[in-house]
Amino acid sequence: MGGLVKMTIDLPDELLRETNVLAAQRNTTLRELVIEGLQGVKEHFEKQASEAHRAKIERLLAALQAQNTEPMVPLKREEIYDRGLSSHH
Repeated sequence: MGGLVKMTIDLPDELLRETNVLAAQRNTTLRELVIEGLQGVKEHFEKQASEAHRAKIERLLAALQAQNTEPMVPLKREEIYDRGLSSHH
């Protein structure tokens, strides 16, 4: 962990009482519970962003898939010429 920052936040009384009890039950501090909670929130949002990014990539890859699944066959010179003429009409 990097440097530490002191800050003041306002919490609902009941939440503070309950988390102080929880901290005592877990033999930890309120500070550690807050750090654990903030890390959990951060990881949750990172996971959501990662899943959204992965879904976007999957949609892009699906869009790039060829619609024609027939195997390619070599064309004869006449077939190439005939296709060229028919496309100009």
